[in-house]
Amino acid sequence: MDRNRFSAIAHQHHAFSNPINEAKLMKMIQLLSLKPQDKVIDIGAGKCELLIRLVEEFKITGTAIELYEGAIEEAKRKATSRIPEGSIEYIVGDAKAAVQKQEGYDLGICIGSTHALGGLDTTLQAMKRLVNKNGYILIGEGYWKQRPCSEYLQALGGAAESDLKSHAENVIVAEELGMVPLWSYVANEDDWDDYEWLYSSSIENYCHENPDDPDCDAMLARIRSWRRTYLQWGRDTLGFGLYLFRNS
Repeated sequence: MDRNRFSAIAHQHHAFSNPINEAKLMKMIQLLSLKPQDKVIDIGAGKCELLIRLVEEFKITGTAIELYEGAIEEAKRKATSRIPEGSIEYIVGDAKAAVQKQEGYDLGICIGSTHALGGLDTTLQAMKRLVNKNGYILIGEGYWKQRPCSEYLQALGGAAESDLKSHAENVIVAEELGMVPLWSYVANEDDWDDYEWLYSSSIENYCHENPDDPDCDAMLARIRSWRRTYLQWGRDTLGFGLYLFRNS
């Protein structure tokens, strides 16, 4: 089973592939005061819905970095009918290598993809270089709402408590790099439920409608194990925050 394909099916009905609800995300975007031709980079851009909306509303130019080519293909299909050709540069490949050639951005975005650059600390360090002085940095990152139990960490595939910080510590990391925190939202229980139930039902419905897909058994086993893990431990333990900083 291709994990990228699994994720694409699971997220096919999500506007954004994270548990922050759309209203919170769009309200934070309004704080940015973006201008036409401002440069925006999105690392782990997925289907590029956020970049497309930024082009639509502010006429910015965007750079999308995404490892999964299927997500970029979908992004290009969506962009064709919504924004001028050439508004977004699409880079398919490893983010660590791709960002080495980038600089001079007015806004840097990495939502739910800090792992692509080695974690929150290294992502913020990269953003400090990529984004102009007084530009904006928008990060989406998980955090522990409470100390994770060993059973939960094991169910996550052998994760470690050190993989994530607390909500407050996520902000402190940026402050220690000289960034100014401007705003933050976190996913509440309704946000998480909307995200997780849409995620799991998309797989369930796909397999129900496509029973001859040879990956169905593996996909159903994976999503049902994930759903049990979310309900038993994740809903009370794992948080997700959206953080806006100025690169001062």
